[in-house]
Amino acid sequence: MENTPLVIAIAGYGWWGQHMAKRLKNNSRFSIAAIIEPDDSRADEIASANLTRLRSIDEALADASISAIILTTPNTLHEAQVTQIANSGRHVFCEKPLGLTGNSAKRSVAACKAAGVVLGIGHERRFEPALVRVSQMIKENELGTVMHAEAAFSHDKLINVPSGDWRTLKETAPAAAMTGMGIHLTDLYIAYFGPVKTVQAMTSRRVLDWETGDVVSVQLKFEAGMTATLSAILYTPHFIRLHVFGSEAAVEVRNDTHPDTPGGVAEMVVSRTEQDPHVEKFDWTDTVVENLEAFADAINGKTEYPYTHDQLIHNIVVLEAIAKSAETGESVHLSS
Repeated sequence: MENTPLVIAIAGYGWWGQHMAKRLKNNSRFSIAAIIEPDDSRADEIASANLTRLRSIDEALADASISAIILTTPNTLHEAQVTQIANSGRHVFCEKPLGLTGNSAKRSVAACKAAGVVLGIGHERRFEPALVRVSQMIKENELGTVMHAEAAFSHDKLINVPSGDWRTLKETAPAAAMTGMGIHLTDLYIAYFGPVKTVQAMTSRRVLDWETGDVVSVQLKFEAGMTATLSAILYTPHFIRLHVFGSEAAVEVRNDTHPDTPGGVAEMVVSRTEQDPHVEKFDWTDTVVENLEAFADAINGKTEYPYTHDQLIHNIVVLEAIAKSAETGESVHLSS
């Protein structure tokens, strides 16, 4: 059983579904049984990749050999699809966001718990070596008392998405770049600092004619007391940065490349009073695949999946609060 690949289907063959298929096609840990894609215009692309196309999740669930389904489908479909797959007894890996409301995320988690299946999530940044090191520094109190953090995740990979696409609408992708990029940052923050207490957010429409906007800026306060900011922009050259300020030291990480782009480095700079900055560089690793391998390991009982159900739900509660704050202009206070 050690070397038996996990038989999967991938639902959705857009940008990220294609990325997943390319990354996993020659990975010995996985066997792609099918691509689930109802859009007939994708049929030739799937065939040219020597992959089998199915038109629906129902068809995939009829194949007893498939143990797990990876969802790279529009945001509003996630809850129904996660629940359908879990109810069939199959494991499910859902691209972010898990849902668009806290209650939706709770229902998806409940379905997976009731079925006893593993729920994976498409937040790969926790696997980046530099960010793992930051997590260790926080846990081991190397920074002293954490005072504040800043994070940014921006690029222009989606600027050619046409107006009217689901990614451009408030109903399906609220708060500008939050569901595409910003939600990765709130996931990191929750992993590092715990639950969020207060949210204040703003969005703006600067270049893209998208209903949801193309800039989001967020302020957060955590139950543990530290504050944080994040920004995500949909029309700017690549920029990924995290900076955590502690009473004893500050640590900053900048990434040369996007998680889907091999190469480049992440540079970490640690600053302490009256000391020269310490600089360390980390080579790019395929964190998307590492996350999926952790999902497979959890299915095989080797390890616990490193995202707790409470964290998955809370991240969507925070997303919902950000969207509400951006819409109303008011702070949103979350109940503990």
